[in-house]
Formats: sequence, structure tokens, C-alpha cells
Amino acid sequence: MVTVRIWDLPTRLFHWALATCVVGLVITGNVGGDAMAWHFSLGYTVLTLVLFRLAWGVFGGYWSRWSQLPASPASVLAYIQGESSTRHLAGHSPLGSWSVLALMVFLSLQVATGLVSDDEIATMGPLSSLVPGTWVSLATSWHKSWGKLILIGLVVSHLLAIAWYRWGKQQPLVPAMWHGDKTLPEAVPPSRDNGKTRGLALALFIAAGVVVAAIVSLGG
Repeated sequence: MVTVRIWDLPTRLFHWALATCVVGLVITGNVGGDAMAWHFSLGYTVLTLVLFRLAWGVFGGYWSRWSQLPASPASVLAYIQGESSTRHLAGHSPLGSWSVLALMVFLSLQVATGLVSDDEIATMGPLSSLVPGTWVSLATSWHKSWGKLILIGLVVSHLLAIAWYRWGKQQPLVPAMWHGDKTLPEAVPPSRDNGKTRGLALALFIAAGVVVAAIVSLGG
């Protein structure tokens, strides 16, 4: 058995920050009223995190890269049929890979529709004045109904998968997302996780924040 750094610190911080923001978004969205100011702030934060993660999937630690997601149909089929490898224990499994991709897609769609939504009462997205009314209506309907339900469903599925791995397969996933390391039956490439890579992550996160600020400012 060998202990390997799998999840670098930026990936771990992204994971817990995103989880916190999603919970906050659901709560503030349901409360409404004055809580909507927090809802928008959390939405901008999520968009920043998503943009950062897209970039970190290219420049980040080995197991955080998009190229390491075993998401091909052949990999998924083999995994379902019981074929696994140390790489699946180290990083994301094929099914886990699709869970990550689905979450990223629907988070992006939810934030995008929120930017152009308008409840016609007291709350409107910063970019809603820039798109046709029909688009605003469609975006608002999706954001408040199917978009929210699908996102909640993905989060619940994620939690159920974690529970199944912990108690069904005796493979706890949460500890590694706290400290970054996994103990594996054989060596695999470790993720870079040092001062230089963390500095790069901070720069990418700041750049993502600047992009989000620029997008929001388009609404004047």
C-alpha cells in the first residue's frame, strides 16, 4: 500500500466552497425577500468557482485535470460490469466523472439563467434587460423550476453515491477531500500541490472573479 497526494489544496477548497454556496443558494432562493441579495452574491461566487474549475481542469494537479476523467462510454460500461482499476480508486470513477460533468453543466446553466431572470416583482438578473422578454420568461421558468430541481437531484445523487461507497464498497471518499491523500494498493502519479501551484490557482481564481465582475457590469 502507498499513500499518494490525489486532491491538491485548490481542488479541495473549490469542492467545499461550491458545496457551501449551493446549499446557500437553495436556502436563499426559497426564502426570497431580502435574502435574494445573498442569493445573487452566492450565484456570482458559483460562477467564479465554475470558471476557475474549468481552468484548473487544464492547469491543476494530475487528478483534477479533465484529461484524467475516465468518462468514455467504454470505461463506463466496463465499470458497470464490475471492471475497475487503481486509477478509479485514485481519482474519479467513470460514473463519478459523469456526475462531475453533469454538475458543472447544470450549475453553469442555472447561473446563466439566473443572470437573465426576472420575477416581475422585486428581483431581476443583472443582464435581463439585455435579452428579449421571451428569453427572460424561459430563463426564469427554468431557473425556478426544472433547473433547481435537477440541481438538487444531482446533489442528492452525489451524497447517496458517497454513502454507497462508504458503507457499500468500504471506500470512504470524504477524508481525501479534506487532507488530499489516498492510500492505494499501488503507486499512481501524484498531483502537484506546492506553493507554486497554489499561487497559480489563486491567480486563476482572481482572473475568474474579474471575468464575472465584467459580465455582471454589462447590465449597467
